[in-house]
Amino acid sequence: MSTTLPLAGIRVVELAGLAPGPFAGLLLADYGASVLRIDRPNAVSSDQLTRRKSSIALDLRNAASHSVLLSVLAKADILIDPYRPGVLERLGLSPSEVLLKHNPRLIVARMTGFRRDGKYKDMAGHDINYIAVSGVLSMLGRAGEPPYAPGNIIGDFAGGGAMCFMGILLALMSRTRTGRGQVVEANMVDGSAYLAAMPRLNRQTPLWSGPRGQNMLDGGSPFYDTYETKDKGKYFAVGALEPQFYAALLKGLGFGSEELPSRDDRENWPVLRAAFAKRFKEKTRAEWESIFDGTDACATPYARQSFLTASLLLRKSRSDSLYLAVPTSSSFSCLPITGIIRLHGFPLRRSLLQVSYNDGSAGRSLIR
Repeated sequence: MSTTLPLAGIRVVELAGLAPGPFAGLLLADYGASVLRIDRPNAVSSDQLTRRKSSIALDLRNAASHSVLLSVLAKADILIDPYRPGVLERLGLSPSEVLLKHNPRLIVARMTGFRRDGKYKDMAGHDINYIAVSGVLSMLGRAGEPPYAPGNIIGDFAGGGAMCFMGILLALMSRTRTGRGQVVEANMVDGSAYLAAMPRLNRQTPLWSGPRGQNMLDGGSPFYDTYETKDKGKYFAVGALEPQFYAALLKGLGFGSEELPSRDDRENWPVLRAAFAKRFKEKTRAEWESIFDGTDACATPYARQSFLTASLLLRKSRSDSLYLAVPTSSSFSCLPITGIIRLHGFPLRRSLLQVSYNDGSAGRSLIR
């Protein structure tokens, strides 16, 4: 097993920003890259994505800070730019006119919410706006109800930070062949839309041809949904799509093969949903878990964060766990301690996800 991580020796400069940029930097750091975050002086902020990162504070509006940044970038491989379109240019740090001329091997990863050349490029926005423009938000929600905001996971992290990370890796691979850096552009609108490629392609198939909330995989079908158990507020998730898995689900629920109408007729879905909902209410989540554990019914407990933490507390000493339950002021928090992609040729790095409070002071070093 190699003791050198895949991105060891790669030097990253991350301009401080909101979630997507720091998340891309975290992914790089988790796999061995050296990451330096550039904070704004006196900009008090709390950043939960600082694991394995160094930091300094620079005011990029003045010439002295420009000199420091350029000296750092002369030795860097990657710059993560989380700013809105045009900000670097207004600061006199244009990637094409300044940065790549200063260091031709530099990869400048630019992460924006809206498309840099699109209709909304000059507007502020957040995750819900980006997934709305991408069309993804239109797919989320129950039939007859407004679309719901699913938290800032799809736009900020999956369509934003993770896509930016992938673009950086592609640029690194290209540089090994050409010797040249380049600008990588990622935005949360296109990133989110790309994640929804399968539903879009399935619009002409029975899998996803109906209105929101009436399709096979969006809660429309009774065999791909959540059900409350006897414990109020505790749920089970069901995803028994294939016939053999559906048969295992019916067996676990105690239904005979002829007791319920066929699921192949969508007209029967309301009857099936009512039957499943009533049956799940008859037992606690723990009881259902004991019934379905180890089966192919595709029925699993719906784990709240507190439930996940409690489970991890029972096995927190496992050396292969990707998470660790750590004490907080009132209870425990479940924190990821490493990148989640397991590479068998490399050791597992275990480290807590730190919270950094920036009071504007300089950090430990420019680049390790």
